Amino acid sequence: MKKIKIFISLLLLAVIAVNAIGCAANENVTDSSATTNAANGVTDTNKTNEVTATEGTNEVVTIYTTKEEVTTADLTEEITTAYIAEEVLTIKATNLMTDMLSKQVGKKPADDKFIASMADFSLDLFKKSIADKDNSLISPLSVILALAMTANGADNETLAQMERLLGRGISLGDLNEYLYDYVKNLPSGDKSKLNIANSIWFRDDENRLKVESDFLQTNADYYNASVYKSAFDAQTLGDINDWVKFHTDGMIDKIINEIDISTVIYLINAVVFDAEWRSQYFEWLTKKGDFTDINGEIQNIDFMSSDEYKYIDDGRATGFIKPYFGYKYSFVALLPNENMQINEYIQSLTGMGFINAIKNAENITVETYLPKFEYDYEIKMNDILKTLGMPDAFDDSKADFKKMATSSDGNIFISEVLHKTYILLNETGTKAAAVTEVGASVECVVIKEKTLRFDRPFVYAIIDNATNLPVFIGTVMTFDK
Repeated sequence: MKKIKIFISLLLLAVIAVNAIGCAANENVTDSSATTNAANGVTDTNKTNEVTATEGTNEVVTIYTTKEEVTTADLTEEITTAYIAEEVLTIKATNLMTDMLSKQVGKKPADDKFIASMADFSLDLFKKSIADKDNSLISPLSVILALAMTANGADNETLAQMERLLGRGISLGDLNEYLYDYVKNLPSGDKSKLNIANSIWFRDDENRLKVESDFLQTNADYYNASVYKSAFDAQTLGDINDWVKFHTDGMIDKIINEIDISTVIYLINAVVFDAEWRSQYFEWLTKKGDFTDINGEIQNIDFMSSDEYKYIDDGRATGFIKPYFGYKYSFVALLPNENMQINEYIQSLTGMGFINAIKNAENITVETYLPKFEYDYEIKMNDILKTLGMPDAFDDSKADFKKMATSSDGNIFISEVLHKTYILLNETGTKAAAVTEVGASVECVVIKEKTLRFDRPFVYAIIDNATNLPVFIGTVMTFDK
């Protein structure tokens, strides 16, 4: 028999494209002209067992594998190609970090000041990013990592605006140290995985672009960013999308459709979360039921049911907390009171209000009914970030990114902040052990004190239990799509 367990896979990308005014005498590169990766490029992955060798004049082959040892003597083109097919990502580009050594940097453990700052940023961004009628999902962590990397190239008023938005009173130097320590200490395991990857891509044209080495060094040291120099042609377009696909476990296969002739830099962050519940759902308890969506339409969907033991009531919504395997992360679901619309509730949320609602959760048995759901979400964040306080970064005349790079074409500014997410919540596994658990629980009579049925639009989040900060936060509005 099958044992039923549930896992969630969330895959997210935050991409920043930096442009220079002016253009070269060539056309935009579109996805239709993309080519497959060459065998002798740069292989990039987070896996272990690293072997490197230099081939050609400026390209590096790096092979990682988790199944077999690879020796330097094995680094033939044929071996490289074989491992590419099974284990690794290969991109054809110049690795700008080849001659740079990582430096030891300062770190600041997550304290009350950092948690309050991150919480406020997360909820402010969430409130501006939701779709009124559709499901939404963002990762504040992914966005702040991508923007912090970018801010390391900013100066003067552009830097000041980004510091005010991202740090909320924390300087960029301190924010680098906080984020370095926070990300380093986010747990990841076989049944509760959180992977984070960063990359920076520069146009390979020394006549047009001069990149500052301090900018590269800072982002390599604090954010473990891979840095590539590439022609920004069809090969680069394919390489960037392949990097995206690889670092999101194939759930998001493309982040850009074309490379504009004025684009000189891409900064990309990918976050992948994949975890099993600590206490699993049972398939035989999943039943059909009615969900009233944001438009008032009745939809017949699958509801999973379980007893949970952390109950939230913030006065405007009720909810529960359900831990993942290992108790390092938890799922939080919040159902607005029947007299409050979902969008009204979201706009009432504050950073510390969200944190305190989780901290003040009561140890009460809650009978819960949660829908299964799956969707993706994409949003361009330019206007959101301007409204939140960093307009100069997007202004081709006011932006100051001279600490990042300079271009002969003109001033460098941010042209696009694109955010893509995906979530899957469903059941899988074997039933036998699950039935045994139910048999054991029958011996203890449980008094159910609360019942929560998530049969109308609700808010949910994936939180880091050490800080209660949301790694992901989203809404379920409808099952129409």
